[in-house]
Amino acid sequence: MSATDCEQRETGWGILEDLPGDPMIWVLIFSELAAFGLFLGAFIVARAIHPATFAAGQATLDAHLAGINTVVLVTSGWAAARGTAAARACRRQAARGWLFGAMALGAFFIAVKLFEYAGEIAQGNGLETSPFFTLYFLLTGFHLLHVGLGIVILAVVSRNAEASGVETGAAFWHMVDLLWVVMFPIIYLVQS
Repeated sequence: MSATDCEQRETGWGILEDLPGDPMIWVLIFSELAAFGLFLGAFIVARAIHPATFAAGQATLDAHLAGINTVVLVTSGWAAARGTAAARACRRQAARGWLFGAMALGAFFIAVKLFEYAGEIAQGNGLETSPFFTLYFLLTGFHLLHVGLGIVILAVVSRNAEASGVETGAAFWHMVDLLWVVMFPIIYLVQS
């Protein structure tokens, strides 16, 4: 394999061209950040309107499980970054290993979140319980779907483990990480 096999190709996307991965992933990332921003904005406004309802709902959540999930996703982001570095160095087998680690941690995040949902549902909390739980389940469920999609994307790019593909998948994965790092304190820790 020659050194040029691992070099980036120019795409003609202007300022997006300098970002890692395919420029179209950045269009997706920016649109997803806007959607999550609206969801989080709605959550914050609703909490300001219904502080007692949100405090009561938040008190039933398991912040310890969410904290574990935060560490899991941050660690998976680190693994994806290591996979990206390996792919850039044309070490495809190492890149696949790191990406597998990121995917495994993502699957663990999903398992913990589903366990947390089961506990909340067992307490009688669902989408229609209160404005808090409506927004909680919609916001965290939307994020959970993105974790699943991120695992699929990482699996696809790990097949060839080429630098541009791995960078594209890792960019999406880092967006998922970043969103959770922002969501965690807003949903679980910040008091009304």
